[in-house]
Amino acid sequence: MPIEVASKRRKVQRPGAVVIDVTSRGPDPWVRFSPFYPHGEIPVPLSPGVTSASVEGVWQALKVFENADVDPSKLAVTSMKGLKRTVRRNGEVRGHRAGLRGEHLLDYRTARQEIYLPTYAWVLENRLRDEVARLRELAGSADVVLLDYTTNGDVDDLSTPLSHAALIVRHLRRPARI
Repeated sequence: MPIEVASKRRKVQRPGAVVIDVTSRGPDPWVRFSPFYPHGEIPVPLSPGVTSASVEGVWQALKVFENADVDPSKLAVTSMKGLKRTVRRNGEVRGHRAGLRGEHLLDYRTARQEIYLPTYAWVLENRLRDEVARLRELAGSADVVLLDYTTNGDVDDLSTPLSHAALIVRHLRRPARI
């Protein structure tokens, strides 16, 4: 499948390619792929019965800092703004809580595996079926470049944030479910 990820911060030189911005600043309908997009009713991993407006809301809500525990208010944010929780304000990140009421903290890699990946996959499979099908269709007839702020598609590379565009590509390369 001729589909790849490129940095939104660089000029893409791909004549003939369909270039799609899947960030929170992208156009509709592609903005819906942003982790910040408020799809609503997204199940929060390890938290039975709890839902979030966005993937980023889940990630930020479960983050635990030196001076701040979970922040359930992030689950309700629908503006795509005010989601980030920073070390400047809260101290060093200690990990992600294993569920909103979880007893233990997950390290960064485990949190990616048990929180971020299943949450984003759920959105791709349950909220973005039409958009995923459209991307598959586009990639069937042209090269497609997805723009993201980061390009890291290696879940185990903890030196840089994970690219949700890379997760989209990985999802598209799996056989389509009917």
